[in-house]
Amino acid sequence: MKVNPAVSIVGGLLLALTLSPRGGSAAAAESSARQGGNCARACLEGIAQKYLSAVLLRDPSRAPLAEHVKFSENNVSLLPGDGLWGTITGKGAPSTELLFADPEAGQVGFFGVVDEHGVPGYIGVRLKIEDRKIAEIETLVNRIPPLPPGASPSPFATQGPKELQHFPAMTQAVPAGERVSRPRLIDIANGYFSTLQQNDGQLFAPFDEQCSRMENGNVSAGDPNASYPAAKIPCGEQFKKGAYRFDSAVRDRDFMLVDEERQLVLTRSFLDHNAVLTDFKLADGTPAVSGFKTPSTLCMLELFKIRSGRIFRVEVVYINVPYHMPSVWKNVE
Repeated sequence: MKVNPAVSIVGGLLLALTLSPRGGSAAAAESSARQGGNCARACLEGIAQKYLSAVLLRDPSRAPLAEHVKFSENNVSLLPGDGLWGTITGKGAPSTELLFADPEAGQVGFFGVVDEHGVPGYIGVRLKIEDRKIAEIETLVNRIPPLPPGASPSPFATQGPKELQHFPAMTQAVPAGERVSRPRLIDIANGYFSTLQQNDGQLFAPFDEQCSRMENGNVSAGDPNASYPAAKIPCGEQFKKGAYRFDSAVRDRDFMLVDEERQLVLTRSFLDHNAVLTDFKLADGTPAVSGFKTPSTLCMLELFKIRSGRIFRVEVVYINVPYHMPSVWKNVE
């Protein structure tokens, strides 16, 4: 599912989404069921486990790959067997693994931890399943090499990949009577991105008062015990402050997987910083300084947990990519 990133939201959530035919009609649902090969949650998660095992064994032949599978790692198209396939030496403990699935769209995702010759990393994976074969593989790996002598870690990076603990809510099913619709879940996730884009204090998405966000394994919002003061503030309150005005664009937004049972949305986006804004003021007039001095872009796989129609938890795996790098998935249907 794709959205025109140029559209901004005024006075509410974005309704003018450009959706693929998986929008919700009976015909679309039937088409998606054929696409996924009637593969329910257990089936999708089982295929994901086979894929992860094949990667760990460095053997693509052990994965149920479609004949014309499309594979990317860190937003670069590769052939299966390249990249992480040739360097992985281990993965995280079961407690670091998070699986989520969308039987209607035939999509399954994974957030976890990998190791490459002693270099740990956070990993996000999306698989598209057609006739019980893997037709698409999208992977982000944020590798965490040792810091150079004298270098300081990010102020909120207080733990490494091996200590990764996902938000418990991510695995919890939501009672049917408390769920919102598939299009509404996408609207809410897109509203988050429009709030983030050139953030000026306006909210275009509903936020839970206790919303927390985790970026590459470390909580960056909504942790009252955080040592970094800004990370103590819930997501919505951070945005009300206008603390992210230096974000110049959130583009190439895709909403690939909707886990309706758990009310999760897996998204892809590119967060640009043109670095033009150096000194600015928060929404209350407090002076602030951008940490971005040169143009840069983040490529993100971001997972939203919606509770009672509000953003409750957010987990992100992101990497740095060249400024304004286009998505290799932009024109894939």
